[in-house]
Order: sequence, then C-alpha cells, then structure tokens
Amino acid sequence: MNKLLLAALVSGAMAVPAFAADYTIMAPAAPGGGWDQTARSMQEAMQAEGISGNVQVTNVPGAGGTIGLAQFVNQSTGNPNALIVGGYVMVGAILTNASPVSLANVTPIARLTGESDVIVVPAASELKTVDDLIAKLKANPGSVSWAGGSAGGVDHIAAGLFAKTVGVDPTTVNYIAFSGGGEALAAVLGGQVTVGISGLGEFAAQIESGDLRALASTGAARLEGSEIPTLKEAGVDLVVENWRMVAAAPEITEEQKAAINADIEKMVTSATWKQTLETKGWQDMYLAGADFDAQLASDIEATSGILKDIGLVQ
Repeated sequence: MNKLLLAALVSGAMAVPAFAADYTIMAPAAPGGGWDQTARSMQEAMQAEGISGNVQVTNVPGAGGTIGLAQFVNQSTGNPNALIVGGYVMVGAILTNASPVSLANVTPIARLTGESDVIVVPAASELKTVDDLIAKLKANPGSVSWAGGSAGGVDHIAAGLFAKTVGVDPTTVNYIAFSGGGEALAAVLGGQVTVGISGLGEFAAQIESGDLRALASTGAARLEGSEIPTLKEAGVDLVVENWRMVAAAPEITEEQKAAINADIEKMVTSATWKQTLETKGWQDMYLAGADFDAQLASDIEATSGILKDIGLVQ
C-alpha cells in the first residue's frame, strides 16, 4: 500500500510542469505607463507559456524610475527571482537626478522593445522637409521651439543630438517640456511651437488625418508600414531609439544570470510575446548578453554627453 501511495505521489509530481522560477518584476513607475505595461506583458507571457508558474508585478513610481531602482538594489541583492524593467528614460533620469544608484548596480539581462521618435510640424508649416528644419535651426536656433516630453527625457535628448549633429550648439535648443503627450500635441496643432518630437503613438492619428506632417523618424529603420523617412535617409547621421529593458538583482551568480537569460529568451520568442508586440505596436528590439552590455554602455556615455551639452548635467 505504501509503495502504491509513493508511486502515485511521484507520478503526480512528474505530471506538474517544472517551472524555472517564480518571479517578482518591479515596474519603477505608476500603473498604466510603458514600464508597467512591459512588466505586466512579461507576467502574462511567462505564465501563459509555462516559463514561470507565478509572476508578480509591483509598482514603485517616482523620479524617472530612480526611486524604484534604489529600492530594488537595496532590497533584492542576491535574489535570483527579482527583476526590474527600465529603459532609456531611466538612463537620463539617473544623471539628472544625481541618483546614488545606477544601472551599474544591477545585472542587465536584455533590451526588449523600443520605439522611434518622430519629428512633426503642423500641416500649414513652412517646413516641408528635414533640410528646411536644419536651415531654420542654423539661421536662428532660438526661433525653432520643440515640444516634447519631460526635460532630460528621450525627446529632449533627441532634439539636442539633432542640433549637435547638424552643427548647431545644443545649448541653444529651445525645448519646451510637457508632462503629457496630449499637451504637446495641442501645442503643435495650435501653432504654439515649431515642431513636435515624440513617439509615433502620440501623433499617429493626426499624421493620418493630415493635420500634422511627419518630417522624419529617429530610428535605425523606417517604422513598419510607414512612409516616414529616417533621419539617416534625410542625410542626418543620427539614430535615437527609446528602448525598454529588463535587469536582474545585483550579486547573483553567473549560473543564476544564465537561467534568467534563458527564461527571457523563451519569453521573447514565444507566440504570446509576439502577439503582445503586434497588439501594442511595440518594436522587437531584443538584444542580450555582451551585445546588450556594449549598447547600454554606449547609450549611457552618449546620454551623459548630450545632457552636459544642453546644460542639464554638470
């Protein structure tokens, strides 16, 4: 009888899927934003695909993700089940907020998704091309007002790098930061600013309706299905892409890091994740290992340089 009971227990245990780990993913932002959506999409994909039996998401908003980052570093050291999402915005926020912790204090795993900015003008604008924008900027930088997201964010960085790349002093960029995409859109449509710069999602409906004209996108390639040229196609040697990443806790072992990498790779190649990208309109920018480490270091260096150039970092 005991042997039969033992056999039944073993058989039952073997029938249960062998999940790699239970994860807790911190979104260092309020619910509803891009980082929160990324964390919850990871949660859905990892559970649906049997990668993890239980994935929890926590939100710790504030200061461009640096409050959550500090908490993650302080409370999760050595924990192989703790993950945090972040992105390019966090790179700038760490610098502008003089954060005591940085991405050097976590274990980068992979870049997951991204999106390009687009540069738009009102339909009635005299600026028809990127060359027109460059000419106006060179003639009088202050006369070109840029509407975008928060100071020091991706939009601001892109505007500063654009000026620098075309030979204009980035400290002269007349950038106007708006807290929400709707406010920036209203300013562009109302002719209160010269150009708008933000993710395509902020301007897509107005571009399609003809109320806005897209001069260029800032990505390495054209947005899928889009006729908007890249800056490189327009003759400006510049690529700026807003990306989102996942990192693990500090001081985990190489074996633990490899296991997390394997789980994330399973996730990004899964049908559930691919459907999420399509549904949300996210670009697949998966990059892991040494290649991601190199890209992250390059972006941090470039961001530090431009934020110093535009006077936001000493």
